[in-house]
Amino acid sequence: MRVAVIGAGVVGVTTAYELAADGHQVVVYERRSGVAAETSFANAGIVAPGYVTPWTAPGLPGHVLRHLLAAHAPVRVRAGLDAAALRWMWKWWRACRSGSYPANRLRMQRLAVYSRARLHTLTHELHIEHERAEGCLVLLRTPQDLALARPALKLLAEGPTRFKLLDAARCRTVEPGLNADMPLHAGIYLPDDEVGNCRQFTMLLRQEAQRLGADFRFHTEVHKLVPGAKPEVVSLQREPEAPAQHSSFSAALEPEASPSAEEASTPQSESFDAIVLCAALGAPALLRPHGLKLPMQAVHGYSVTAPLRQFEAHPDHGPRAGVIDERYKVAISRIGSRIRVAGGAEIGGSNEHHHPNALATLYKVLDDWFPGAARLGQALPWKGARPMLPDGPPVLGASGIPGVWLNLGHGSSGWALACGSARVLADAVAGRRAAIDTEGLGVERLRG
Repeated sequence: MRVAVIGAGVVGVTTAYELAADGHQVVVYERRSGVAAETSFANAGIVAPGYVTPWTAPGLPGHVLRHLLAAHAPVRVRAGLDAAALRWMWKWWRACRSGSYPANRLRMQRLAVYSRARLHTLTHELHIEHERAEGCLVLLRTPQDLALARPALKLLAEGPTRFKLLDAARCRTVEPGLNADMPLHAGIYLPDDEVGNCRQFTMLLRQEAQRLGADFRFHTEVHKLVPGAKPEVVSLQREPEAPAQHSSFSAALEPEASPSAEEASTPQSESFDAIVLCAALGAPALLRPHGLKLPMQAVHGYSVTAPLRQFEAHPDHGPRAGVIDERYKVAISRIGSRIRVAGGAEIGGSNEHHHPNALATLYKVLDDWFPGAARLGQALPWKGARPMLPDGPPVLGASGIPGVWLNLGHGSSGWALACGSARVLADAVAGRRAAIDTEGLGVERLRG
């Protein structure tokens, strides 16, 4: 079949590869100048199936409200939310109260475990050498933090994820670079989890997809979809602009302004046998004219990336792999020779406006655990919009619109879920049964 993939983040590129590997003729449409240019660019990089969970845990709305004005709040709600954001928050609040959290957590973790296995298969079979490190350590600062983590430990014990509950001394054996003066009560060690450079992996997999014949069309904005037995993509190709010089990721990655009628090319219509929508936050506008109102909201996350200081006498000065501060919901990752600290969940706002407290939280947690490990004078801040559905899991499979398929809504877990989601989607397009149970991942759960 001839298949269009809209979007070239990690979800879109993995989808394009799996479809091309199945023998389909694949065309990828991407509005930016390259792959992994937005949400996939500078995420935390942690692949931890045991910690892939819905954002709808019981009691979370109350926790958000209690910490709404705190300087280091893990979740922030910006003032002036529009009607769509308020509707999304209402759906999210209802999902938190619906009792669906255990089922949605199971759905996401099943997909995450499968996705990690598929990631390993691809890297092994294709000899993809991206920056990665094994292991993830969740830090619990106090006995109270451990008490709050007990329900999560119970769920981990019921699932396939290997983990060990460690005391502070054993935590520092796993991560020798942890600040010895920082109080630490315990940690949860996930030896099978890992850190990986999402953007680097995506760029390398794009090359593999191209070797299989996939055609990537950059600077191309999809204007609309025309459903049918031979669905069509109507797109506008924009002239590449000279790259601007910026000092931060966030500025360099802001979408360019929409071109005027004189700058844009003539709309082009192209027919396919199937269209797969992986356009994240760009998807709802393409689906709405066809009666599918997808409740998706941008929940912004932050990261700071800096070179890791190298000390011959102290090779473990920074993290060996991935560290998560459970209290502040902040991850610290080793990405090759760099250190990345990432976290925060901000509803409302935009990519170009950084909340100073959000960045201050990242620097605080980094300084708490690895003081002096990063060359902060060369630090690059970044902010990305994560496409969140109100109940947690992504939506995979047929859209109900003739010829249109969905691989959307992975939220903050896109890197952890991408490879598995792509394989599930490719199997669905081919009419094959997926290798895992996909109950609850279809669009039907979001209707009504």
